[in-house]
Amino acid sequence: MVKVKIHLSRLLGERKWKQSDLKRKTGIRANTISDYYNEYATAISLDHLSAMCSALNCDISDLLELRHEEP
Repeated sequence: MVKVKIHLSRLLGERKWKQSDLKRKTGIRANTISDYYNEYATAISLDHLSAMCSALNCDISDLLELRHEEP
């Protein structure tokens, strides 16, 4: 089974940013950022992904990781 791991909480922590800082810089709704942060999201918008990578000055691979897990 493959799972997508979202590293938003780690990236924000490294920068000492709050979710509200990312909201201000990207215009993404607070609830949506919270879903990504807590890994509740079941889908990720390409626009959101682009905005988050731009604001955090990171690559997609810094934000998302594919993990292969045993069933």
